[in-house]
Amino acid sequence: TAVSSPLHVRRMSSSGGPTPPFTTLSVSRPAETITHVEICRPEKRNAMNKAFWLEMVDCFNQIAEDSECRVVVFSGAGKLFTSGIDLMGMASDILQPEGDDTARISWNVRRVITKYQETFSVIEKCPKPVIVAIHGACIGGGVDLITACDIRLCTQDAWFQVKEVDIGLAADVGTLQRLPRVIGSRSLVNELAFTARKMYADEAKSCGLVSRVFPDKDTMMAGALEMAGEIASKSPVAVQGTKVNLIYSRDHSVPEALHYMNTWNMSMLQTQDLMKSAQAAMEKKSLKDITFSKL
Repeated sequence: TAVSSPLHVRRMSSSGGPTPPFTTLSVSRPAETITHVEICRPEKRNAMNKAFWLEMVDCFNQIAEDSECRVVVFSGAGKLFTSGIDLMGMASDILQPEGDDTARISWNVRRVITKYQETFSVIEKCPKPVIVAIHGACIGGGVDLITACDIRLCTQDAWFQVKEVDIGLAADVGTLQRLPRVIGSRSLVNELAFTARKMYADEAKSCGLVSRVFPDKDTMMAGALEMAGEIASKSPVAVQGTKVNLIYSRDHSVPEALHYMNTWNMSMLQTQDLMKSAQAAMEKKSLKDITFSKL
């Protein structure tokens, strides 16, 4: 059953610090149907510590069940989006795993990696579209995060870096799996992953990593919220069904995805939203003037 507003959210669009019970995230409601989630560790360059990896899962699981929310905007507080993994905070999990022998140590490392992978997979599993707004730097785990989002925007000064090879590991929580599907050029993905070089905003747009570039953060956030408002005005049955089927289609063959779509819409077409949207089109009304039931 859908739950109405399970999150403790601020009724504003900018951060005033983490939102309890979270210690790394600020959650606000800039509009009735839009949730703004912000990484909120500006004093640590939004580095991803142990709490962050757990809180992201709790946050997005709650958003998935929040019948008020139709769209999510995700951003970072302070001077940059994220500097990636907090190596000092994560050292015990990564460098000192528990276990009496190789098998047990490996089993525990696998369990830890699986848990961290869920931190970003939960964004895809959430049926609400997620717009991520990136400014400054997006390093390491930040690339894992943004490739799991649905729409990526950035500022002109933003840069991106698949940093993991520089710290002695292969990226293991989503970049190597999602970035090739986002960009489409295996050669470019391989270059970024092998060299750990920086990619700047213009190249990110030209290769398809981001769809829009804005002159500064304030302009970007205004654009992200405007886009979120446009999406939120549509039927939530249509929007969330679209996201679910886009993700399914990415991971399956065309015949399999068509079969899934067929099964999906045999029930989802039986919605009042279809008639409301059609009537609005005939009467040349904006969908923003139409009231759709919560989902």
